Amino acid sequence: MNTHSEPRQQGARLSQPPQNRSLERGVEILRAFRPGADLLGNGELADRTGLSRATVSRLTQTLVGTGLLEHDRRQRAYRLAAPVLSLAHAMRSGSPVLQVAAPMMRKVAERLKINVGLAVADRDEMVYLESVRYNRKVSLRNVVAGQRVPIELTSLGRAWLAVAPDASREALLAQFKGRRASGWAAMEREIAQAIESVRRHGYCAASWQAEVVALATPVVVESHPIYALNMSVTTQAAADVVTGELGAPLMDLAARIRDALAASL
Repeated sequence: MNTHSEPRQQGARLSQPPQNRSLERGVEILRAFRPGADLLGNGELADRTGLSRATVSRLTQTLVGTGLLEHDRRQRAYRLAAPVLSLAHAMRSGSPVLQVAAPMMRKVAERLKINVGLAVADRDEMVYLESVRYNRKVSLRNVVAGQRVPIELTSLGRAWLAVAPDASREALLAQFKGRRASGWAAMEREIAQAIESVRRHGYCAASWQAEVVALATPVVVESHPIYALNMSVTTQAAADVVTGELGAPLMDLAARIRDALAASL
């Protein structure tokens, strides 16, 4: 799935739209910037957001004026400005779930020499809140906080789907079916099996990238969004071997994070 250039249609949102349309559209402009898209012109922003070029032009001027975008006059394009990074830092430093979970995740990752990640859903993707990398084998894939992965392909996303509200899950499945028509039947079976695995065992496994096996489990705590916790390794071992090794440590870590968050309420 090409998450960098796929247009985000405004009608495909899962929640009720905000009442302030100008603010909503400004947020859509900021959302259009992804890794690999440093500079975007008004035309590209219009394609990615579904907004008219005239609307995009007004919004980009406003976002430059507020300091959230920089205008490259030579390229006639825009890039995210430094204050956006400060917003991300404020979110991470003030996040109650990261204050609780990150130290536990680092200890387990270092002890078992594995990768441990925590993510939350955003539309049709999972966004990593934290990623601790201690894999026993070197991997070319370096996952960092803020990185996005597709819900339908990953153990993180499928674990989230298992406990997501019915309406949200059904809307997403319809969206996935619409853009993966040729291979949807097989993928739908995989997602259904993953959801059943979460309901029976507490976790599911997926290997959507070569030689990477990941297990994930949902972390549900009152007054918090639904989180998904995963453990992964780069290995040539079969998924059931990795599941036998990491299933119990994953469920133990999730329970400790869940208990600590519940106690902090």
